[in-house]
Amino acid sequence: MFDLLEGEALDSSTYEAQVAELRADLLDAQYELLDGKHASVVVLINGVDGAGKGETVNLLAEWMDTRHLRTEAFVEPTAEEAQRPPLWRFWRALPPKGKISVLFGNWYTMPILGRALRSVPKKEFAEQVDEIRRFERLLHEEGVVLIKLWFHLSKKQQRKRLQHLEKHRHTRWRVTERDWANFAKYDRFAKISARVLDATTTEAAPWHVVDGSVNGRALVAGRAILEALRAAKSRGDAAASHASAAANVPPPPPSSTVVGEMSVGAHRLRTLPFSERLSKERYEPAIEAAQARLNGLARRLGGIVSAGEKAPSAPARGVVVVFEGMDAAGKGGAIRRITHALDARAYGVVPIAAPTPEERAFPYLWRFWKPLPGDGRVLLFDRSWYGRVLVERVEGFASERTWTRGYQEIVDFEGQLLKHGYVLAKFWLAVSKAEQLKRFQEREHTRFKRFKITPEDWRNRDKWDAYQGAAGEMLDHTHTAAAPWTIVEADDKHLARVQILETLADQIAAALGD
Repeated sequence: MFDLLEGEALDSSTYEAQVAELRADLLDAQYELLDGKHASVVVLINGVDGAGKGETVNLLAEWMDTRHLRTEAFVEPTAEEAQRPPLWRFWRALPPKGKISVLFGNWYTMPILGRALRSVPKKEFAEQVDEIRRFERLLHEEGVVLIKLWFHLSKKQQRKRLQHLEKHRHTRWRVTERDWANFAKYDRFAKISARVLDATTTEAAPWHVVDGSVNGRALVAGRAILEALRAAKSRGDAAASHASAAANVPPPPPSSTVVGEMSVGAHRLRTLPFSERLSKERYEPAIEAAQARLNGLARRLGGIVSAGEKAPSAPARGVVVVFEGMDAAGKGGAIRRITHALDARAYGVVPIAAPTPEERAFPYLWRFWKPLPGDGRVLLFDRSWYGRVLVERVEGFASERTWTRGYQEIVDFEGQLLKHGYVLAKFWLAVSKAEQLKRFQEREHTRFKRFKITPEDWRNRDKWDAYQGAAGEMLDHTHTAAAPWTIVEADDKHLARVQILETLADQIAAALGD
């Protein structure tokens, strides 16, 4: 069950004395958070209309340093937001470590409202609640402190509050027809809200229910925030100590289902024949035909239908293409063959390297949520979110707990992309060890290719077996019917490029209803 934080009506002098002490403590805790950057804090404001949510947040902003506290209110999704998955706008609102965000109209609002108004079916509502639980678990694991405040009023108290606000000239603007329409469904809202609070109260992210009928509600909310800030500092100190102790511990070897000494996925990679070839004479007409087909499909995806073409029978939001593979496997060349087939205004390429200091201040998936494309656009990732279970795992940048949970977080992320209507194409470009060596040496000896080879590439080659094992286990855990991997034998670049273009075109065509 959720925590019920009962407030009390306080006389003026008692209230002011308690406020003075609390605001000093909150400022101290806020600056400890800012100085230590051990966590970020998200305060969710939800509850009954007229229960004092806005007044409370205004007071909290008065008591704390607003330079490091941002308040954001969400209403109906904008046209831009509607083109992305529902959680996209909330990911963009997350604060970096050391900062605090207060969110009105957050990820609880639309599911509760939709179910209360019967616009969301029961099964879909249950899926939304489960998605919220997983999202909040991910945030907690990534160092985000969630403080969830529900401001409560009884039905009688809410009617009295709305009437009081409506009665006075300076406050009547705060009461809308929608507030009264929601009040007419108070019992249904209360039943659904209680169910959601019960389902989403966890040890890591409990709900705090605040009595909105008394003037001490801001003190109750402030104390809940103070307690969470202090707990976050203790957790951050413990995490820093653990990270320091584990800094020199090498990552464990692959540990999934095995065939011999290799995981099932690694066995597939290990036994690729790399025998098929495509001659230049066959390649040139094949690549031109594949690019022409892809161009036509991409135009239809963007709503451009030429004479003789049919309009899509099924909507497709956009396309997300993921390229992973061993160094020198030809990812860049394959991406260029795709972009040559597309309108430059309708695609983007995101090259992924080590996270910047700014990116490290946010949860891992934040930088992959940010650039998600709008309707009709194509986004290509040159390396991707799979770095967590590949590079970060092999190089020891992520703990075993972190990269192990990464599999499910990736599957959840991709599931949200697919549910929203994106086409998701994932390519693993496999290259033999001998072919990689040949390409490395060619890059070193060709002047205009030298930028493609670095000492890090040679270090990664020394860890070939570890990377192959991690890649195989990744395939085991993230190859799903809805988001399958296409393994491309890339020793022959011509063959690989044609296969990638044709596979991508097939997936877009299927999404368009062809």
